[in-house]
Amino acid sequence: MADPSPAMPLMSLVNDVQAYALCGDTTAAESFTFGSATVVIGDTGTVIIVEAGDALDRSSVWNAVEVRLIGPAPTPVKERLAPWAWAADDTKLPLHLMARVPEGLVRLGTGTVARTQTTVSPGHVERVLTRCALRLDTPLRKSDLDRVRPPLPRPDLPSLEWLGHVNGDRAAALEQFITGWYPAASESPEPPSVRAHAFGLPDGLRRFHRLAQHRPRSLGVQNRIFPASRCGTDPNGEMLVFGEENQGGFSWSLLWTLDGPETDPTVWFCEYDEPPVAEQEPLSGFLIQFSLFEAAMGADYMALSRRLTAQQVELFTEGLHPVPLRPFWPGAPTRFYVAPGLVLHITDERDDTFSTWAGATHRHALAPLADAAVEWTHFDG
Repeated sequence: MADPSPAMPLMSLVNDVQAYALCGDTTAAESFTFGSATVVIGDTGTVIIVEAGDALDRSSVWNAVEVRLIGPAPTPVKERLAPWAWAADDTKLPLHLMARVPEGLVRLGTGTVARTQTTVSPGHVERVLTRCALRLDTPLRKSDLDRVRPPLPRPDLPSLEWLGHVNGDRAAALEQFITGWYPAASESPEPPSVRAHAFGLPDGLRRFHRLAQHRPRSLGVQNRIFPASRCGTDPNGEMLVFGEENQGGFSWSLLWTLDGPETDPTVWFCEYDEPPVAEQEPLSGFLIQFSLFEAAMGADYMALSRRLTAQQVELFTEGLHPVPLRPFWPGAPTRFYVAPGLVLHITDERDDTFSTWAGATHRHALAPLADAAVEWTHFDG
């Protein structure tokens, strides 16, 4: 048997004994399960083994630079992987990452803890590590990634039928996009008092709330539109506040009058202590833009890049469909491009550069971006 060593090449095939030896003294090492992953803790390092495959709900190789662990994790694993265990560089022990394939264990290389998520169960005080993202020190090549994360069959992706209604029947466009993007959930009907309150809202906002009863994520995951019960006037009684940024840094409002709502009112962007600024699209277009933005921000599969030039943006988006609306968001003008199962927004950073964020319903939907000549900061394809 070959002498195991931390210097063994990336993507080499090893057996369990060789892998465990990377932790140090195998007689003293302890093995734990973290969801579907195996974590071996030793005196000189940690070995983490995930099963080859691709799934949202279990530990796996997520992309070329990230391995995700989905728990819960036993306390010794939490203590080894928690952020405080990585506070000082001179105390870090190496993390060796592996993927199990039918032939054995494929060594992915070493990695570091990128982020963690903990929860507290009702009636308990100790936080439990439920998720952990590990960043590989050396990105995987596409062929190696396909070996440990075999491509899934191509699914049916949401269509673009809604796009043809954007400058015609915007209510139909909004409904078709939301129902195509989000799976239906069980309805949570609001009480009669809340439904009565909604009659003071414009028709477009009431229709949006009805859609959100079956698909609550459409209310937003980054920023949010309030349910009808939370819409109310500002302290001066002049504006009807119906949505806000996730940290409360700004809000979206409509002019409030005793004469009742306009058919398709102007949406006002309001930052703290700053005069309101009108969004370029009225409520009918704004709700489509908000929905596209939040769909991308909350997607399971993403692609992110920063500091693109105008020429790169032009090349980057030529294979996508532009959404024919004026820019969203006064402070950082944002335009949208789409493909089946894909929403991409380009934001003008006001310094001759642009940033992009794409969200997809499935990895396959990111395929149009795979060969783009840009430097991705995150790519789940």
